[in-house]
Amino acid sequence: MKSPIRPVLSQLRPNGIVAVAHLGLDRPGLIPLWFGETDLVTPPFIRQAAASALEDGKTFYVWARGIPELREAIAGFHQRTLGRPIHPERITVPGAAMLSIVMALNCVVETGDNIVIVAPVWPNIFHAAQVAGAEVRLVRLDEDWRQGRWHLDLDKLFAHCDTRTKAIFISSPNNPTGWMASREEQQAILDFARKNGLAIISDEVYGTLVYDGSTHAPSFLHIAEEDDAVFVINSFSKPWAMTGWRIGWLTHPRNLAETMKLMSPAANTGTTTFNQYGALAALTPEGDVFREQLRQRCEKNRGLVADFIARQNRVRWIEPAGAFYGHLEVEGLKDSLAFAKEMVLRANVGTAPGSAFGLGDPRDEAYVRICFARDPDGLSEGLKRIETALASV
Repeated sequence: MKSPIRPVLSQLRPNGIVAVAHLGLDRPGLIPLWFGETDLVTPPFIRQAAASALEDGKTFYVWARGIPELREAIAGFHQRTLGRPIHPERITVPGAAMLSIVMALNCVVETGDNIVIVAPVWPNIFHAAQVAGAEVRLVRLDEDWRQGRWHLDLDKLFAHCDTRTKAIFISSPNNPTGWMASREEQQAILDFARKNGLAIISDEVYGTLVYDGSTHAPSFLHIAEEDDAVFVINSFSKPWAMTGWRIGWLTHPRNLAETMKLMSPAANTGTTTFNQYGALAALTPEGDVFREQLRQRCEKNRGLVADFIARQNRVRWIEPAGAFYGHLEVEGLKDSLAFAKEMVLRANVGTAPGSAFGLGDPRDEAYVRICFARDPDGLSEGLKRIETALASV
């Protein structure tokens, strides 16, 4: 009997990060550098705002696109960090940032289409595109070791697009590499997308976690017109230590505002009501202070990783321009998943295998990713353990 289950679901590959975590989650004293989160608890003023909303009985259905005051506050955040006004009608708060990605994909992708994604990239991205029915085409960043930077070959990116391509997906600042697209690269991609009728889906959840003195990484919101087919993903998870809250937002073409009123209820009936009041508190001046303190912590910790790299003869990296990850290349490494598992068993440290961030490119096997957003003492101990283990691997 023919199965009604979509065949594409059998093609999804397990996430190697989860496999490593399952091996090590219950190990006493393990230092977890595998997941993309800080060890800081969400600040009290954010938690208290959500708790007060819960106590006040804010437990009912509200606007599926987000409460108006939250969407207004997000518009204000963009004005502060980008220096450009974004109308609240362009903002929808459906739930977690991943749901925003799914909604953006649902706006442009049908079965048989393809989406071109700049890689390495967080695996949930290409999984979501596959589930949507799209063929995934990854265009990998190139290592420029002489210049000490990751490089996006725009000619290669554009050559991967054809008549079935519906969207280009970019994560900048990038997870896992910390690469940051330049304004010139974004403009070239936007020009190409306009010329060829393509959408751009831009993951900018690390937009304010940058180390060049700017308030925000270059953003497509800087250059796109309000009705361009540009979808920008943002999240409260990273800058405000709110990973477990599952709340983010989508900035979309203004001409889709009415459509989003229909898509949001179909996706999630809106995000958790009382959580939105916690998110609203995050966007206050007090939240700006916390966000900057976390950025400064990550910048100092980036220095700790740089010092670690300087002591090694088998490990190197391209220093990240943004986000809070070290994507470490280990000389001679051929199986990153096996190596990450070995780090759990031998060093009691959790790392993420480079193979998780691509679709079989052998260059990714030489890498492991660490998150340096945790406390400096724990990070230093984790790096020391990795250093000791490398001596015998």
